[in-house]
Amino acid sequence: MDLLKTSFKEKADKMGAEIKEMLKEHGNKKIGEVTLSQVYQGMRGITGLVTETSLLDAKEGIRFRGYTIPELQAKLPKAPGGAEPLPEGLFHLMLLGELPTAEDVNHITSVLQRRSHVPKHVFDSIEAIPINTHPMTQFVIAIMALQTESSFAKRYAAGMNKKEYWEASLEDTMDLIARLPRIAAYIYRRKYKFGEHIQPNGLLDWAGNFAHMMGFESEEFKELMRLYMTIHADHEGGNVSAHATHLVGSALSDPYLSFAAGMNGLAGPLHGLANQEVIKWIFEMQEKLGTDSPTKEQISQYVQDTITAGKVVPGYGHAVLRKTDPRFTAQMEFGKKHMPDDKLCQTIWNIYEVVPPILQSLGKIKNPWPNVDAHSGALLVHFGMVEYEFYTVLFGVSRSLGVLASLCWDRALGFALERPKSITTDSVKSWLDGKGEIWGD
Repeated sequence: MDLLKTSFKEKADKMGAEIKEMLKEHGNKKIGEVTLSQVYQGMRGITGLVTETSLLDAKEGIRFRGYTIPELQAKLPKAPGGAEPLPEGLFHLMLLGELPTAEDVNHITSVLQRRSHVPKHVFDSIEAIPINTHPMTQFVIAIMALQTESSFAKRYAAGMNKKEYWEASLEDTMDLIARLPRIAAYIYRRKYKFGEHIQPNGLLDWAGNFAHMMGFESEEFKELMRLYMTIHADHEGGNVSAHATHLVGSALSDPYLSFAAGMNGLAGPLHGLANQEVIKWIFEMQEKLGTDSPTKEQISQYVQDTITAGKVVPGYGHAVLRKTDPRFTAQMEFGKKHMPDDKLCQTIWNIYEVVPPILQSLGKIKNPWPNVDAHSGALLVHFGMVEYEFYTVLFGVSRSLGVLASLCWDRALGFALERPKSITTDSVKSWLDGKGEIWGD
C-alpha cells in the first residue's frame, strides 16, 4: 500500500503542477461555451440548471419565487401569537408559486401531521449503529431505511405511466417531509439525551413539533425553529445538496434515494457542515483567549492568526453572494430581539465588524461577508443546544422543503437524465497544442 501511495502522490503532484501552470496561461481560453478555468474549478458561473423554487442573485441575495426573506417574514402566515413565518407556507409558495393563505398553511400542517408516522424498522436501523456515529450519518441511514415506504418506487416497479411521475414524487415528498422531524429528534435524543424520547404533539405545527420532540418547549425556541426552517429551505439549484438531489432524481431514483444523496452532500465541511465549524472555531477562540467576551482587538488578532495558519475563517465567504447573506441578517435581527445581552451573540456581531475589513485587505477574496452559517450556532447555543455536530441535521430537515419541491417540478416537467460531458487532462493538452476539438456534440 505504501508503494501505491508513493506512486500516486508523485503522479498527482506532477499533474497538479501542470494543471496550475496550464490554467495560469490558458485559464480564460474557451472550450465550447465555457472557459478552461470553469472546467477545472468547480463549474463556477456556468448556467446549466433550471430550478423553479428559488433564485440566488449575487447582489440581491436569495429570492423564493421572487420574494426576499424580509418579504416572506412579512407575508407568510404565522403561528398563533408568533412573529416568524411558518415553513409550511414557504413550501406552499415554492411548490405552487403562490403566497398561501392561513387556511392553505393549516391544510399542509394537517397533511404532515397525518403522514408523520415512522415505521419501527427505521428506529431499529438507527439503534443498530454505534451511538457515537455522526448525527448526519445516522440521519442518512434513517432516510435510506425509510425508502421502503416509497410510493414512487412501488408504482414504477408496477409499470407506472411517466405522466404520473410527478404525483408519486409528491406523495413521497409529503411523507418524507412529514417524517423527517421525528427521525431527526429521535437521533438527537438518542445521542445526547440518554435515549429519553419525546412523542410528537399532533396539535403543533411542523417546526414547533420538531422543537417539542427535541425537548425544547419555550415559545422563543419554537419561533427560532420556524425561522431556521424557513431561511435554510432552499438556495437555488447549484449548491451541492440541491444539485445532488436533482442529479440522482434525474435517474428516476425515488425521492428518498435522491434526498439521501443530497444529505450526503450537505454533510461536507464546504457545505452544510460549515455551521458546525463556525461554532467550533468560536469555542476554540474563547478557550485560547480565556474569555467568553473577547474584545474586537482580540478577535482581530485571532482572525489574523487563523489566516496565517493557512486556515479559513468559517462562516465567511460564499460561492455566489457578494453581500452579507440575508439569512445572516435575519438571524442577527432575531438575536437582537430575543437575546440582545447574550455574550456569544455579541461575539458574533463583533466578528461581523472585524472580519470583512481583514479579508478585504488580502485582496484575493471576492466576498468577505458572512453567510448563513456565521450566526445560526449562537442562537441555538443560547437555548441550550450546544451539540454542534447536530446542527447540520437541522439544516437537512429544512433543506428538504426546497429540494423536494424542486424534485416534484423536475418530474412534472419531464426533465432528462443529467449527463454532462467530461474530458481528460491529456485531451486538454492535445487541444491546446492545436490537435482538434474535445467537446462533445
